[in-house]
Amino acid sequence: MLTYLIVIVVLALLFDFINGFHDTANAIATSISTRALSPRVAVIMAATLNFVGAIVSSEVAKPLVAALPTPLRLKMASRSLLLLYLQRSFGTY
Repeated sequence: MLTYLIVIVVLALLFDFINGFHDTANAIATSISTRALSPRVAVIMAATLNFVGAIVSSEVAKPLVAALPTPLRLKMASRSLLLLYLQRSFGTY
């Protein structure tokens, strides 16, 4: 059971890390392409503000947590969902 939990947590963190690439790229693309910010400044701002946003508030995650299925359904679906998300994230590169 502990091994299963560790695998799920590692997969979730990996997905979150990969998903951050997409968020950062979307957040800074316009400011770089319009030359409003240099790439270095845009990346530093995105990294800082993403970190601050994660520390300050979890309001975005609350509806998702409320919609989680029961533990039995979660156990059956979690592995396939995380692998699907990881495949989607890697597949876009």
